[in-house]
Amino acid sequence: MSERLSATRDRLPFIDGAVEPWRSSVATPLKLSIVIPVYNERNTIGQVLAEVGRVELGLIEKEIIVSDDGSTDGSVAIARRYAEQHPDMVKVHSAPVNRGKGAAIHAGMDYATGNLVIIQDADLELNPREYGRILEPLVSGRVDVVYGSRFLAAPRGIPLCTRLANRFLTWLTNVLFGVRLTDMETAYKAFGRSVWDALDLRCMRFDFEPEITAQLLLAGYAIHEVPVSYRPRSAAEGKKICWLDGLRAIRTLLRCRFSGVHTVARDG
Repeated sequence: MSERLSATRDRLPFIDGAVEPWRSSVATPLKLSIVIPVYNERNTIGQVLAEVGRVELGLIEKEIIVSDDGSTDGSVAIARRYAEQHPDMVKVHSAPVNRGKGAAIHAGMDYATGNLVIIQDADLELNPREYGRILEPLVSGRVDVVYGSRFLAAPRGIPLCTRLANRFLTWLTNVLFGVRLTDMETAYKAFGRSVWDALDLRCMRFDFEPEITAQLLLAGYAIHEVPVSYRPRSAAEGKKICWLDGLRAIRTLLRCRFSGVHTVARDG
């Protein structure tokens, strides 16, 4: 079994999704790297940073890494102003050109120093106040990877085409890899740093999502899902994923399953 990142095997106290300080001794100091990929999100990046900054994690140290992917709308300036106010907690990396969500996450991970990682989109579709329920299975040492599933919480307002596309991609993942996920495409993915280092991820666009899922499963990691709330936004509000990304996701899943990927085998 891979290295566990746990303070205690006892269940930790959570209220409203936030981690409360616990009294048991911490065997391994825990630090959470919150990687936020950003591309032209000036309307929401400030609020996302404020929400993430207010999340209480008890004894877990927190760092926020904003990975701007060549924004041209002033997003990076907003992020830098926030970083200037919180220099000990926030780092900002800005790429000169737009390459894709996967590229932004890779760049952000180069600056991450935590032994726990969570990916946080900059669009306010998901709620940072729910970090507690996502992190608890990791911190307790029960699992290595947690996905926040939007469809375990019966979300409202998702367009039918989006719901069907997500269901199909998740179904295809389940068939190809013999699992029972409910939300492969979720943005909320949390894992230990050692898990990330065991993978050989190459996709630079939205196909990052199926690629990391496929590689995790091929490497032997079980993906634990917890329900999270979801407020979908429309293309008019800035949503960027489109049907072409769905085709790329299918291609990526098939490539990973039948062509093989290079991963470091997990212990046990």
